[in-house]
Amino acid sequence: MTAISKYAVSEDGYYGEFGGRFIPEMLYANIENLRKVYLEISQEADFQIEFQSLLRDYVGRPSPLYLSKKLSIKHGASIYLKREDLNHTGAHKINNTIGQILLAQRLGKHRIIAETGAGQHGVATATVCALMGLDCIVYMGEVDIARQAPNVARMRMLGAEVRPATSGSKTLKDATNEAIRDWINNAEDTHYIIGSAIGPHPYPDMVTRFQSVISEEIKLQLEDKTGNAYPDYVIACVGGGSNAAGAFYHFLDHEKTKLILAEAAGEGIDSGRSAATSILGTKGVIHGCKTLLMQTSDGQIVEPHSISAGLDYPGIGPLHAHLIDTGRATVYPATDEEAIQAMLYLSREEGIIPALETAHALAILDQMKFKESDTIVLCLSGRGDKDLNTIMNYLDNQ
Repeated sequence: MTAISKYAVSEDGYYGEFGGRFIPEMLYANIENLRKVYLEISQEADFQIEFQSLLRDYVGRPSPLYLSKKLSIKHGASIYLKREDLNHTGAHKINNTIGQILLAQRLGKHRIIAETGAGQHGVATATVCALMGLDCIVYMGEVDIARQAPNVARMRMLGAEVRPATSGSKTLKDATNEAIRDWINNAEDTHYIIGSAIGPHPYPDMVTRFQSVISEEIKLQLEDKTGNAYPDYVIACVGGGSNAAGAFYHFLDHEKTKLILAEAAGEGIDSGRSAATSILGTKGVIHGCKTLLMQTSDGQIVEPHSISAGLDYPGIGPLHAHLIDTGRATVYPATDEEAIQAMLYLSREEGIIPALETAHALAILDQMKFKESDTIVLCLSGRGDKDLNTIMNYLDNQ
């Protein structure tokens, strides 16, 4: 997991002008200690042996790279799906939680907290805490608890305590606020496993490095299948951005590979119910870092909306903000309706039920034009069984 030179985080935690550390004094010692040791510890031989062993034997990596014949025919190019939905727990989130739980153990932390929106990160955190015998508290918005009930049940079955966030929009942003408050009050014995490539430095870099196994495998698998390790496009959905960061990491300096982000447009960009941060956002600070943020002119957070709980967030990771700012990544929005239709298409045409988050990445394929010779890799970040209630309600109302 070697740092990518041109887009690597700076020593003080910035990607261009985005990133940094904007934290309460009570957290400074914790964050500073983490910054000093995370690279050293995660690159030690015994850490890597245990990390790679768990990814292989517990998570089930490498995840397959699947050529979707129906999507390829429909869009006139070769479209591969990186099947992160086939990981243990059903999403890419487990890659990061495995890495962070090993780090927490080496830091002597025995209490773990996390935030979750769609519930996949919460399930992944509860899973590794059960595996390692550590206490686990997951903060989740009250709205998300209702719409992601299967994942809430999984977390509780795994022994985690799920604490509802009842302020604001009662979604991911508010769950993150509650987790940070907990951490401030319990900094000495607690490690906060952030699930997205966001937060104060070193979290965006740390999460990205643990997720970089995705692009590491894509290169090897694509070369094996096509003779060329570099696709023409890599596509991923983005909220905070951990699956996109992992899928992009080993392609960042290869400018011929186009990096494409799919954002949640909700009920429409101009509807007032959207989560299209890169289009509607401006520079600001949220949850410990400077990034693009949906906010009013006087700096108040604009509540986001997406049918997808994992994309229902008013900010974006600082790496992605930098990639967008420099033109290295291009963003396409997808509405709730477009995401649902893309989810149903893949389910009925390929027999793969994707998460609503991933469905946004599938949806934007209709907005793009490809050459027959193009090779596209789309990160299928999670499976859709967690979203079945949402989809059934939608179908019942048609």
